[in-house]
Amino acid sequence: MKKRLIIVESPTKARTIKKFLPASYIVKASVGHVRDLPKSTLGVDVDNDFTPKYLTIKGKGDVIKELKAAVKSADDVFLATDPDREGEAIAWHLAELLKLPDAKRIELHEITKAAALEAIAHPHKIDMDRVNAQQARRILDRLVGYKISPLLWATIRGGLSAGRVQSVAVKLIVDREREIGAFVPREYWSITAQLATGREPALVFPADLIAHKGEKLEIVSKAQADAALAGIEGAAYRVASVKRREVRRNAAAPFTTSTLQQEASRKLRLRVRRTMQIAQALYEGVDLGAEGTQGLITYMRTDSTRISDSAREEVREFIHETYGEAFHGGRTFKIKEGAQDAHEAIRPTSVRRTPDSLKGILKPQELSVYRLIWERLVASQMSAAVLDQTTVDIDANGYTFRASGSVVTFAGFTKVYEEGKDDDALEPAPADGTKKKGKVRLPELNEGDALDCSGIDPKQHFTEPPPRFTEATLVKALEENGVGRPSTYSTIVETIQARGYVVQAERRFAPTDIGIAVNDLLAEHFKDIVDLRFTAQMEGDLDKVADGNGDWVAVLRAFYGPFAIELEEAEKKIPRVELKDEPTDEICVNCGKPMVIKTGRFGRFISCTGYPECKTTKPILKDTGAKCPKDGGSIVERRSKKGRTFFGCANYPNCDFVSWDRVIAEPCPVCGSYVTAKARRGGNVLLECAANKEHDVSILGAKQEQAEQEPVEV
Repeated sequence: MKKRLIIVESPTKARTIKKFLPASYIVKASVGHVRDLPKSTLGVDVDNDFTPKYLTIKGKGDVIKELKAAVKSADDVFLATDPDREGEAIAWHLAELLKLPDAKRIELHEITKAAALEAIAHPHKIDMDRVNAQQARRILDRLVGYKISPLLWATIRGGLSAGRVQSVAVKLIVDREREIGAFVPREYWSITAQLATGREPALVFPADLIAHKGEKLEIVSKAQADAALAGIEGAAYRVASVKRREVRRNAAAPFTTSTLQQEASRKLRLRVRRTMQIAQALYEGVDLGAEGTQGLITYMRTDSTRISDSAREEVREFIHETYGEAFHGGRTFKIKEGAQDAHEAIRPTSVRRTPDSLKGILKPQELSVYRLIWERLVASQMSAAVLDQTTVDIDANGYTFRASGSVVTFAGFTKVYEEGKDDDALEPAPADGTKKKGKVRLPELNEGDALDCSGIDPKQHFTEPPPRFTEATLVKALEENGVGRPSTYSTIVETIQARGYVVQAERRFAPTDIGIAVNDLLAEHFKDIVDLRFTAQMEGDLDKVADGNGDWVAVLRAFYGPFAIELEEAEKKIPRVELKDEPTDEICVNCGKPMVIKTGRFGRFISCTGYPECKTTKPILKDTGAKCPKDGGSIVERRSKKGRTFFGCANYPNCDFVSWDRVIAEPCPVCGSYVTAKARRGGNVLLECAANKEHDVSILGAKQEQAEQEPVEV
């Protein structure tokens, strides 16, 4: 019997696949990337068609040695890295490193036995167009980062870096902050009447003043409000018109990466990173007991709303059986312009696996995300909701009040799911003071009906500035502007925070002084780097390369020519930027002077304003939520003198426990020792028992436990 080797990226995925394939299959994990550009040098020969210099990633020696040994003993080798451009590039690097000239590439859009056997039966060659598109992206990012960063060190502070796509995200946040700062509130008034028909049972409903003698009425001062109130004093209220119409509401399309991230933020209050970690776990496989280990959702990095014919048929049958034939809508969704459409939408691998059937198997957050994905798919194939919407105009001495309401006559897809709105719980009330249409219950009204007024409510309002971005609305803005791709949204959101360019307060982004300084420098001297249209065009050029319609070297050459000129000019002109310190409420324990937040080479820290006479400083520690295995103190995130992140006990120096890897909250289920989480590509992590790496700690949920503890400043 032939011995077949399958190489994937993730150890979790390897374990899942191994469990449902025959014993003749060996499944190994590369644990992410195996080669990359060097860290210490540019690693790109710009004078020789941008030839990259790839090196084996430090620390991957044992993994590569194990893979080489497995290749030697295998009759067939299948490269089953993730089904996207980055996964294609990893497959190519593996083929180069393992000397596989005719490598067999397979793509697993879902981790199930049927999908795996189907992929193995139809392998193909590595797609070099996709590889070259990923190489071009990596080299573009390297050129921007390694060429601009030294300018930032010289003019703002050491340790800063510039990111090609991340810089656009920072600009969106900086521009919004300036828009907020420049906003001038405008006064306006609303006048609401509380009305009823006088019939029993009495139903009081609100109506808003909208017009006077047929002209739209805008009340912008108390004097105007008082004049309107005087005009309607003692007036008789009578229904002038009643308009009824049937409204049909269609369900949203199945999830793409972006819409899943947005909806999980709105409904579950999950950060983008956390959503992707959970989705990765659901995709890679969950132990379902008697059913074995199965991938529960399809691949979670996609910009397509398409679902397969077999999935659509399965959902159709489920809807018919569960809700009745009237609820099946059988919809298909138009693929948006510019979508790569390389994968299906994010959907359950089987709609028969309902969320309720997974209670007690999935952790609460996993179940919540799975429920979102399941409900969204089912609703997308259901009939439209039907509503009777009524708009009533009411006359009062020449003044017109309007009341609107609606009644659902057929629930349709809303029986299963309704899409959330951006920041429902965070946004201010409507700027014009009116009620949301459709939220009011109206009595039966007919033209000419006399109404009783039980009260008039005048209210002063002021227009409000545009809200700061949340993670959800930032991802939405990036997608709408064609910036980034499904695999990059999470990285963008995390990177701009890790670099200290933006911070989150009450779930909203605000730029830091450093973020503003870096943005302004780039906007003045490297306009293309922070230009939305230019960045979107670059994404389009990379798409063309991936589709076989573009030359990756030509794309790099077109970018680097003008960029090199801008770089040379900037080096002559950029002055030194002085950053202001951020005040705090703390007082120095040594000299009594105020403490401020400064930003140094290795990030933000608290310092005494009495410097240099008083050199008191203290770090801004991030509590990881884990407990120290030595004394039970909190494990906090720290920085070494060289800027490397490590984790140590908050009771230092009384306790000297440290770890280079994050310590998670739960101990090893085998021996009780502490468990560390090593970061991997795509938000994935590898859990290891500190006492014995052979202990199986997968039950702790590698991707869940690390990120459930949101770091907070202490």
